[in-house]
Amino acid sequence: MAACLSPTLPRQAIHRRRCWTPKPSSPPSTATYNQRHRCRNIGTSSGAISARASPAAPVTQGLDADDFRHPLDKQNTLLLKAIPGLNDIGKALLGPVSEQVMVLQNIGSSVLVSENQLPELHQLMTEAAKILNTEAPDFYIRQNPVPNAYTLAINGKRPFVVVHTSLVELLTRKELQAVLAHELGHLKCDHGVWLTFANILTMGAYTVPGLGMVAGFLEEQLFRWLRAAELTCDRAALLVVQDPKVVISVLMKLAGGCPSLSDQLNVDAFLEQARSYDKASSNPVGWYIRNAQTRELSHPLPVMRAREMDEWSRSQEYRTLLQKMFR
Repeated sequence: MAACLSPTLPRQAIHRRRCWTPKPSSPPSTATYNQRHRCRNIGTSSGAISARASPAAPVTQGLDADDFRHPLDKQNTLLLKAIPGLNDIGKALLGPVSEQVMVLQNIGSSVLVSENQLPELHQLMTEAAKILNTEAPDFYIRQNPVPNAYTLAINGKRPFVVVHTSLVELLTRKELQAVLAHELGHLKCDHGVWLTFANILTMGAYTVPGLGMVAGFLEEQLFRWLRAAELTCDRAALLVVQDPKVVISVLMKLAGGCPSLSDQLNVDAFLEQARSYDKASSNPVGWYIRNAQTRELSHPLPVMRAREMDEWSRSQEYRTLLQKMFR
């Protein structure tokens, strides 16, 4: 997860998002994967493990969130927790009325996926949850022309993931499972409540008397944390589909793909584009411009996420983790 589709929008509603993430037209939500486009399944990269375990392979040891949590996620989570009074503000914004509004708004206009309702999609979610060693949340499909997916986690209630029909149409089944795994990553790492808090904060906190300036400060801190959290959840997606090109393909489509061009999209070319972005921003001026562009974004730039995914898929850390998870 986490929203969708324009890769990154300043001061937008929080969704994986994002995936991958533009501002959804749906009600307040949280995690987002976001964006667009269907295309064929692309092969594996040279950095991926050659003998990948099947998603249905037995898990030999429980997977812990800290096994794959991104270092920046760990760092920024500690910084968030150190902000005085943040929990109190969160409780004030996440009152029972606002919680109930969000829950009913999503449940009342969606289709609940189950063994008897859209069983193929239900199986994708069940397999992903098993691999990540977490409980599968409720899963809803919602009619919406904006490709998006998001997670809503509310204290004391069962979390749920919402996927828009347009996103289902735009992605292959393997890519869709990567999106579901991304959203499960938010829940596995306990991102859900923070995401809900951030979404409500950016959507309505400025109208609460006395919270305007405070909300502005918190929004910057939350967006910094969100960008790091998205990198963690991209790793969760890779652990499930076990093919970096599947995850990168989703990011590429959300950045600029479309159904009519899907057979011409090239993951390797997109990775080369990511490397050229790194090169262009390596000097002092480029570094300053890049940071100015990203500081108000809820999600990292797609090319940066693609580069992170490619590098982690080639790492010994990833290989060791797969060996730990599967027979």
